[in-house]
Amino acid sequence: MMRRDHCFEALARHIDGQIIVPVYQSAQQWRVAKPGYPLTFFSTGAMGQGSSCALGLALGRPDKRVIVLDGDGSLLMNLGTLVTIAHQGPKNLLHFVSQNGTYEANGGHPIPGCNQVSFAQLALAAGYRKAFEFTDLTDFEARIGQVLQEEGPVFVTLKIVAGDPPPQDMQFIHGEAARATFRAALGGP
Repeated sequence: MMRRDHCFEALARHIDGQIIVPVYQSAQQWRVAKPGYPLTFFSTGAMGQGSSCALGLALGRPDKRVIVLDGDGSLLMNLGTLVTIAHQGPKNLLHFVSQNGTYEANGGHPIPGCNQVSFAQLALAAGYRKAFEFTDLTDFEARIGQVLQEEGPVFVTLKIVAGDPPPQDMQFIHGEAARATFRAALGGP
């Protein structure tokens, strides 16, 4: 099994110009992996909505690759988004899910079916173009460059274990400075 922070460090080495939509714990760890990255749209406050926000950004900005950094508990809160994303078929959307079997943002309670569910298979059944599942960091590091080039929508499951908790700065993530930085980097008013 892998740690999310290690996966995000590997992913960050390939990020330059893509829009990143991280949720909850992923948002905190993304800030550590790629500090100050201006095209980060922090999606917190409504659990499960990160993938929907990413879909809107992908449709609105087809010139940019959009990568959502979701969690398994978060995705379960809005599972219908898989069908909606597949139906819209954005070629520029990559949907990463860190699967650790818990509602991490709500105290680490186990998700239903945590040892049975295959999110990659759910995404394929919904109509995603491709799905990948990684359990080994070396394999992930070797293949992430190619995965990022795939035509979307693409789904990637990262099977993870708990790592060191990242610094929690909800004030920044929910603050105007983060939104203003993103808006300016995206080229908005």
